[in-house]
Amino acid sequence: MPKILISADMEGATGVTWPADVLPGSEQWQRCRHMFTSDVNAAVAGLFEGGADEVLVNEAHWTMRNLLLEQLDDRAQMLTGRHKSLSMVEGVQHGDVDGIAFVGYHTGAGTEGVLAHTYLANSITGVWVDGRRASEGLLNALVVAEYGVPVILVTGDDRTVLDAGTYAPQARGVAVKDYVSRYAAVCRTPACTAADIRSAAKEAVALAVRHEPAEDGPFTVEIEFDAEHLAGAATVVPGVEHTGERRVAYSSATMYDGIRCFKAVTTVVSSAVEEQYG
Repeated sequence: MPKILISADMEGATGVTWPADVLPGSEQWQRCRHMFTSDVNAAVAGLFEGGADEVLVNEAHWTMRNLLLEQLDDRAQMLTGRHKSLSMVEGVQHGDVDGIAFVGYHTGAGTEGVLAHTYLANSITGVWVDGRRASEGLLNALVVAEYGVPVILVTGDDRTVLDAGTYAPQARGVAVKDYVSRYAAVCRTPACTAADIRSAAKEAVALAVRHEPAEDGPFTVEIEFDAEHLAGAATVVPGVEHTGERRVAYSSATMYDGIRCFKAVTTVVSSAVEEQYG
């Protein structure tokens, strides 16, 4: 019986449309935590209905302490908190995961999508892997492929579902809202989105079949920032080099190494952002 890992982000959750909805501590965040948890619970229910034997939910948004454990489906377990080796897909590296679901995901920096970004809310304006524009979904899909784990379900706005079709075309997709602008969407109610997610998750379990670990490296990752000094700051990370105005790049033999270097770059760059001017 398959074990499924859920990587749960918040920007792509039901009802979420603007920064206060996802910033810990705000009144709106408290409200949206319930809808975020509803989306995850719907996925959990559907996965078990489809035949999953075990479901582990990895908290993947911001502080990674947003889901309401007291409301979580009792059949699931939750990995919560920060500073995890593989961040958003932590848990996939142990060899016992048969499929992964990206719940509450969003599009990448510099593209159309509700709250579109890549790791940093601002500062990064684009990420490319081997010349291919990359969202967090693509980055994480490349990581889990190295462990032979397929992406079986993706939920978020309609643009996110389209993006998923480029890196996990076999995965079931559920749009919980339709993009209008970065901070606006046509939203479905939690009852409607829960039904859709549950149904798709049930079908997705059939896709949870491990494959041979991908060996597609080396990878070249290029990152563009909104200010030149941030590119300069990023080069403090070994192997990261200036490639143009506001751009840096690095190469990694694997995406395991690639995503860890990306985390290091975003951490360093965050410390170089100044209030107001960025």
